[in-house]
Amino acid sequence: MNIESLYQIYLQHPAVSTDTRKIEAGAVFFALKGPSFNGNAFAEKAIALGAAYAVVDEVQYRLDERFILVDDVLTALQQLARHHRQQLPIPFIAITGSNGKTTSKELVTAVLAQKFITYATEGNLNNHIGVPLTILKIKQDAEMAVIEMGANHQKEIAAYCSVALPDYGIINNCGKAHLEGFGGIEGVRKGKGELYDFIRENKGTIFRNADLEYLQEMAAGIEKQITYGSTDATYTGQISGHQMTLNVAVQAPGFSVAVHSQLVGDYNFPNIMLAVAVGAHFGVSKEQIKAAIENYLPDNSRSQLVERGTNRVILDAYNANPTSMRAAISNFAGLEGDNKILWLGAMKEMGQEEAFEHQALVGFIGQWSWKEVILVGQEYEPCKGDLSWFADSDAAAGYLSAHKPAHSLILVKGSRGSKMEKLLEAL
Repeated sequence: MNIESLYQIYLQHPAVSTDTRKIEAGAVFFALKGPSFNGNAFAEKAIALGAAYAVVDEVQYRLDERFILVDDVLTALQQLARHHRQQLPIPFIAITGSNGKTTSKELVTAVLAQKFITYATEGNLNNHIGVPLTILKIKQDAEMAVIEMGANHQKEIAAYCSVALPDYGIINNCGKAHLEGFGGIEGVRKGKGELYDFIRENKGTIFRNADLEYLQEMAAGIEKQITYGSTDATYTGQISGHQMTLNVAVQAPGFSVAVHSQLVGDYNFPNIMLAVAVGAHFGVSKEQIKAAIENYLPDNSRSQLVERGTNRVILDAYNANPTSMRAAISNFAGLEGDNKILWLGAMKEMGQEEAFEHQALVGFIGQWSWKEVILVGQEYEPCKGDLSWFADSDAAAGYLSAHKPAHSLILVKGSRGSKMEKLLEAL
């Protein structure tokens, strides 16, 4: 079946599913394959659970006309999403980067939603499956779309751009993330830069953080650039004091505004400035921008401030890499307060840099005095020194159950695979 014919079916049945556990009545089920499963084997079950059609790519699973046979299910899903995107004459904004892209996406979406019907990536469904699924959830009433793009190797962002066809591009930053797949920081910049490559080739527009000189170099040749940052930008701002949550004084063409966010960490400054720049560019009023940012409450272990008994906890453990680790620790060290404790999980996907980066981080935290430091993960064992170390989060949580801190300020930071949220259960 060709994509146009499949699209006509999608228009009649716009709910798309790839998981029989979450199937909707009347949905189109795409039988995707994975390393340890074959979605074709679940196609019949999907129909039994109420799916109108099942898209398969192995002929033996085509039982009747409700089973649509294609050459490759994933390719069909992506081509269908691209075709749907081509029918939507609205701005598509793509966001990628090493640190903070989900927070940026959430803030930008919150601001745009003050004025426009805005669709955006849910959670962090930002991969080769999540991007097309996000696009296929966009309805005809849409006025804006915000698409998050994650990647751990080169050519991924280029592939997502070929589906989403963004008009606007944002690269938050290029840090030491996914070094194993990208092959070093230059590989990260090349991979993330594929978004700029698409924008450049298609005469689009970028929102660029003027505080990061390498982004200026990467953006060479892109004519339409809207800048934000602390100085020398269209939209500028300054951090107001160093409270627990981030306050920013914004200066923009035609207005100024003080924003009091619920985000923890000065490293969220560019995320807030990006949201201001995008909102102002699209005509969202300063009052609406301020309200959207101030009402945004972080969740899912991203820059959250939580209380556990007599302790205050900065929970920023959704992901971590050397760049974001240092930013979080530096910010934490600068906060007012005594009895500061670090709970640091291992950084994943470091490749050949794993030993060096963990050793360097241990050295980095040594420039401050802490009430206690707890390191979690096998990656820290060779370099733990005199610090408390546990092989995994279960072992660390067990220790904390018997040695609960009190009246302390705690930073919890680590890669998702370290499961650092388990330590909070011990408080």
